[in-house]
Amino acid sequence: MEYLYVKALHIIFVVTWFAGLFYIFRLYIYHTEANAKDEPERSILSKQLSLMESRLWYIIAWPSAILTYIFGLWLVTILNAWTQPWMLLKFAFVILLTAYHLYAQKVLNDLKKGIFKNTSLQLRLWNEGATIILIAVVFIIVFKDTLSWVWGIIGIFLIVGILMIAIKSYKKIREKNETS
Repeated sequence: MEYLYVKALHIIFVVTWFAGLFYIFRLYIYHTEANAKDEPERSILSKQLSLMESRLWYIIAWPSAILTYIFGLWLVTILNAWTQPWMLLKFAFVILLTAYHLYAQKVLNDLKKGIFKNTSLQLRLWNEGATIILIAVVFIIVFKDTLSWVWGIIGIFLIVGILMIAIKSYKKIREKNETS
């Protein structure tokens, strides 16, 4: 019974963590685009977006990340899955997700200081990082065998390619609509 409760809580906090990661880069995109606007629109939008970013990040994303780790490690302990090959691969992706999370924190810190290092296109590309990691982890957890990992990795590369094409196409459409 303990296993089911811990698993349910782990899944809940994974979902809320990813929700935060999915939305934070979207807010960064809006914030970066707002920075290019004239006053007073720039100040009004920047103030509101900063508030939204802080609330999302510190009330949802960070607590969810911490609780995901707590319940995830508890789950691995219950299952005694520390040395399972699929779990080691999942750990690698969790480390990658944590690096992604920390990069999102760095972007937030820069935006709070008024430093806009990334273009909206770069942020759109970063926005897809959590999706790619999520897909990889779900395939690892569901299939747990090497052959499926290979197909999963091939699938990830295909999805990355499709996302890149979609982002570039969207940029061209936006530019075309802005000049018309």
